[in-house]
Amino acid sequence: MTVSDGVPHVNGGRPGATESSTVSLDDGDIHVCQDGAPDAPALLLLHGSASSTRSWEPMVPLLTGAHRVVRIDLLGHGRSAKPADSSYALPDQARRVGAVLDRIGVEHAVVVGHSSGGAVATALAEQRPDLVTALVLVNTGPGLDALIATGAAATGPTQWPPTDEQLRGFASTGFSRPGYRIPDELLDDLRGMTPHTLTASMGATHAYLEQRTLPDRLAGLGKPLLVVFGEDDRRWRSSSADDYRAVPGARIELLPGLGHSPLLEDPPRTAAPLLAFTALHAARAH
Repeated sequence: MTVSDGVPHVNGGRPGATESSTVSLDDGDIHVCQDGAPDAPALLLLHGSASSTRSWEPMVPLLTGAHRVVRIDLLGHGRSAKPADSSYALPDQARRVGAVLDRIGVEHAVVVGHSSGGAVATALAEQRPDLVTALVLVNTGPGLDALIATGAAATGPTQWPPTDEQLRGFASTGFSRPGYRIPDELLDDLRGMTPHTLTASMGATHAYLEQRTLPDRLAGLGKPLLVVFGEDDRRWRSSSADDYRAVPGARIELLPGLGHSPLLEDPPRTAAPLLAFTALHAARAH
């Protein structure tokens, strides 16, 4: 189902079906997915670079019992528009996220971001402290000194369209659990981007972290913070999670045996600390 301006129509009226909609903004259409009871506390899930709402799909059934789960394809990703002449700077991405939530009637939300999505979540909290009740960052590097990814994982494929081998090489450092197979749909998300949207999005995260680290940005916001990190992350040093202790009251959860994408590698283990945290703070988001 795709409709304009965020008005949801569930496919076939099936109970529990995901509501998909398109919110039209001045600089491009934004694809939105919603699951769970519309009157439940809102939980916003933001994907990382070169990904989409689909990266959260294994987690959604674990979260809808207590939440209205909202997922957004950031501009340049997934089923959202991919304009060549729009800004992909993280403050602009956050501004769009805030506009989408306004349009669909979300007044308060616990915001969860994976990888660079955690930086977008931070930018949203900076811009809209009224909207963001609490933050959860999943394998989000606190600053550039925590980055360990090199080669294709840091710069993207060297040709376009990329070969399957290049796609898997780029995505490989995003996972660490032995035997985990990268889903084809995630490779399709990367294949569906343009060279410009990929490089601009990755460069925007670098620029945002270069200006100020996330703990420095978050320390003065007064928002409850949970940091979840797969201990075997191959893109960001998991030990850098300790940097977030500079944020008053921050909670840190390390997940042994998992890598950069614990939401895909082991959804139940990732959902457990998230749900414990939102049980404390989601009521304020309602």
